[in-house]
Amino acid sequence: MEILIKLAQFLLSLSLLIVLHELGHFIPAKLFKTRVEKFYLFFDVKFSLIKKKIGDTEYGIGWLPLGGYVKIAGMIDESMDKEQMALPPQPWEFRSKPAWQRLIIMLGGVTVNFVLAFIIYIAMAFVYGDLYIANKDLNDGVWITNPVVEKMGLHTGDKIISVDGTEVNQFHQLNEKIIMGREIVVDRQGEQKTIVMPINFIDQLMQGKKVSVVELRVPFIINGLLENSPNSNALKLGDQILSINGVATPYVDQVMTQIKTVKGQTVPAVVKRDNKSTEINLTINQEGLLGAIYIPRMKYADLEKQGLYKVNRAEFGILESIPFGIEKGKNQLFGYGKQLKMIANPETGAYKGVGGFKAIYDIFPPVWNWEIFWTITALLSIMLGVMNLLPIPALDGGHVMFLLYEIITRRKPSDKFMEYAQLAGFLLLITLVLLANGNDVYKAIIGN
Repeated sequence: MEILIKLAQFLLSLSLLIVLHELGHFIPAKLFKTRVEKFYLFFDVKFSLIKKKIGDTEYGIGWLPLGGYVKIAGMIDESMDKEQMALPPQPWEFRSKPAWQRLIIMLGGVTVNFVLAFIIYIAMAFVYGDLYIANKDLNDGVWITNPVVEKMGLHTGDKIISVDGTEVNQFHQLNEKIIMGREIVVDRQGEQKTIVMPINFIDQLMQGKKVSVVELRVPFIINGLLENSPNSNALKLGDQILSINGVATPYVDQVMTQIKTVKGQTVPAVVKRDNKSTEINLTINQEGLLGAIYIPRMKYADLEKQGLYKVNRAEFGILESIPFGIEKGKNQLFGYGKQLKMIANPETGAYKGVGGFKAIYDIFPPVWNWEIFWTITALLSIMLGVMNLLPIPALDGGHVMFLLYEIITRRKPSDKFMEYAQLAGFLLLITLVLLANGNDVYKAIIGN
């Protein structure tokens, strides 16, 4: 069932983005009286699942879910329709339209992608508001569970002051900022320290078993006991360990540190049980383990109930949602631009983390959550818009590049040149798709 839920979210999000992107081309083409011969969700290589012709346009759903397309008459695109291009230009064809109209048609898809993302962020601000823990409220610092990150110099208990000279206001922004940053300033027991991350930090991070950089420090609450646990009688589900052998242990990391000091011993401890402090005896085995399972991550509401963190809730009216949503969309857009820059730099090793359709499928949760669905869809819309703007022939950005050249020089590239450019761009895209999806296969094989 979980697989079906993830797949349903993946296909719904992808279909929505593809259809709206192609509508971005379709609508201005129709407005400028340009004939659109096909409008397809997914590719109809050899055959289509559904098709129906209305007027001059055939609408359909293909069987290959790698994207979608509109086939505009008189345009050199992925269809490579040389026969049509060999005929005299017709007034309804793309090639017969003024350059400025062709430019608007080609920019329509990415424009819709960006507008859609901003609309989603505005709507989410209005419906869900903003729920966050302020970074400045992490009085006991962050939790470092990733050995790679610890090796770089970040320690549990560090309070993150700034990344690359910019203060980070909200906790959930820390992971992305640190991964994309180079210089982190922390407060460590009242002393400021500057940690410089290596250029290949992302590469080292991906080679480890964990991708997260920092996490919230959470209490050790018993979520389960192993069958051979030495504390099956002492601990109960829901117990929160407050101290061990007289040492306060409000967080998981402190419990794990403390039990290592009393290996093979039975020591006094205090747990919170039914909202009361209860004294018990804990037995730690020779390996320094309790035989207990804790909750590694907790919902913000539960953390607030524990009195550990103050959760900030911001609600927005319709007008207030607009600037908030625009600002969030802008930050996501610039953030993705930085990611592409890092991927393009071989020294960072970030290109090794590029994934294909499997990677996109994996980011959807196994349970249906509309807030998460729309968050992912907005981000994918930005990614689709940015990727399509790249100046690669066969992408919208490639067509825009040649159209801008035509407008500036008043010289139109020949049809033969455009055919070769389209073919070269298509081969490059196929290579990139194979590399991205090849990364998915490689990760699946090695188990990362």
